[in-house]
Amino acid sequence: MSQNTRKIYTVSELTSELKTLLEESFPFVWISGEISNLSTPVSGHFYFTLKDENSQIRAVMFRGQNKKLKFILEDGLSIIGLGRINLYEPRGNYQIIFEYIEPKGIGALQLGFEKLKKRLSEEGLFDDKYKSPLPFLPNKICIITSPTGAVIHDIIDIIHRRFYNIPIEIIPVKVQGDSAVQEIVSAFDMINTLADSKERADVVILARGGGSIEDLAAFNSEEVARAIFASKIPVISAIGHETDYTISDFVADLRAPTPSAAAELVVPLKNELKNRCDEMFKNLIARIYNNIDKLNSILNELNNRLVDPRKNIQDLRLRIDDYADRLLKSIYNIIDKWRDQPIWMSRSLYANSPYKHIDNLNVTLKRLNYNLLSSIDIYIQNRRSITIILASRLNDLSPIAILDRGYSITRTIPDAVVVRDPKIVKLGQDLEVMVAKGSLICRVEGKSYNG
Repeated sequence: MSQNTRKIYTVSELTSELKTLLEESFPFVWISGEISNLSTPVSGHFYFTLKDENSQIRAVMFRGQNKKLKFILEDGLSIIGLGRINLYEPRGNYQIIFEYIEPKGIGALQLGFEKLKKRLSEEGLFDDKYKSPLPFLPNKICIITSPTGAVIHDIIDIIHRRFYNIPIEIIPVKVQGDSAVQEIVSAFDMINTLADSKERADVVILARGGGSIEDLAAFNSEEVARAIFASKIPVISAIGHETDYTISDFVADLRAPTPSAAAELVVPLKNELKNRCDEMFKNLIARIYNNIDKLNSILNELNNRLVDPRKNIQDLRLRIDDYADRLLKSIYNIIDKWRDQPIWMSRSLYANSPYKHIDNLNVTLKRLNYNLLSSIDIYIQNRRSITIILASRLNDLSPIAILDRGYSITRTIPDAVVVRDPKIVKLGQDLEVMVAKGSLICRVEGKSYNG
C-alpha cells in the first residue's frame, strides 16, 4: 500500500476520534462497583477508582454534584451511580464522570423502580386519558391501609372533621413485608367485585406513612400497579411523605402528597357546602321575587296597552276583505297568464320542430359518408402503391433472386455453415453449392486466397 492511499493518524487525531466514539456511544450509563483510592483536592472534586473483581476505571464527581450526596464516600464502599464516559485527551485516559451516586443496596431497588416505571409508562398505564375524575361528594369512601398505624386514624379524623357523617369502609392490609403485595391486590379485587352493587364505594384511598425505599417496595410492585390500573373505582394514592414517589402514585387517578392531604382532597368541607347552599337558596329566592316583580310590571304595561277586542275584530274584517279582493285579482291574472302560455309554447314548438333538424342532419350525414368513403378509397390506393414498391424491393433483396442472377451459396456438410473464407474448409472436404435451380455436392481439390 502506498503512502498516498493509507490513512495515517496523528496521536491527537486518533485520541479525538476515540473520545467522540466513547462519549457518543455511552452518553449516560448506570455502573456499580467498589470505591478505592478516594481523594479530595482543594478544588472539592472527588477523584477515585471504581473497581470490581476483574477491572477498574478512573472516576470523578465534581463539586456541584458532591453537595447533593446524602452519605459520605469512602474507600471500600459499594455504590451504584449514573455517569457519562469521558476521555481525557492530554493523557489518553478514559474515565467516568458521575452525576449521581447512591449506596449499592438502595441503588438496586432504585434501578428496579426506574426500569418498571419506564416499562409501565411505555404501556400507557400513566396516561391521563385513563385517569378517572373523583366524585365531588362521594357516598362512600374505601380506605386500603394498615389498621394499626397512625395513618388510618389521621384520615378518619380529617374526613369526619370535614364531613362528619360520610360512610367509610376500611380494608385492612399489610403495607410492607412479603405478603403486602398480595393483600393489597386482593383488596382491590374485592372492591371491584362490589363495584356494580349498591354497597360500592365511590372512591378508594390507598395509604401508608413514610419510609425508606425498602419499606415502600409493595407500592413499587407491578402487581399493585396493575391492580390500581384495572380498578373500576377512582383511586387516590397517598403513599409516604410529600417527597416520596412510588409507582402507585403514577398509576393512580390522583396522587396526594400525604395521607392527610388525601383525606382533605376526597371530601369538601360540609360547613362550607351548607353555607354555599344557604347562600344559593337566598339568591334563588331573591331572583324569584325579582322575576315576579318584573312579570307584574310587564303584565300591567300590557294591560294598559290592550285594545278593545271588538275594534280589533272590525279591523280584521276590513283586512280580510282587502286580502280577498287581492286574491281574486291574482287568480284572474294567473288564469290569463296560463291561457296565453300554451299558444306561445305551441308556436315555439313548431319553430323548433325536430323534422327540420332531421333534414339538415340527413344532408350532413350524406356529405360525411361520401367524404369518408373517398378518404378510405384514397388511403387504400396509397397503401396498395406502397405495398407494391416494398414487395419489389423485398424481391430484389431475396437470396433466391440473387441466385437467379447466376450467383451461388456454398455451405459445409453437414453443419450447413456458409463458406466465406477458404481457410475454414479442408482439401477433400465435401461442400454443398446452392444454385437457383437446385444444389451441387462438390469436393475441394484446391484453395486460393484473395483471388
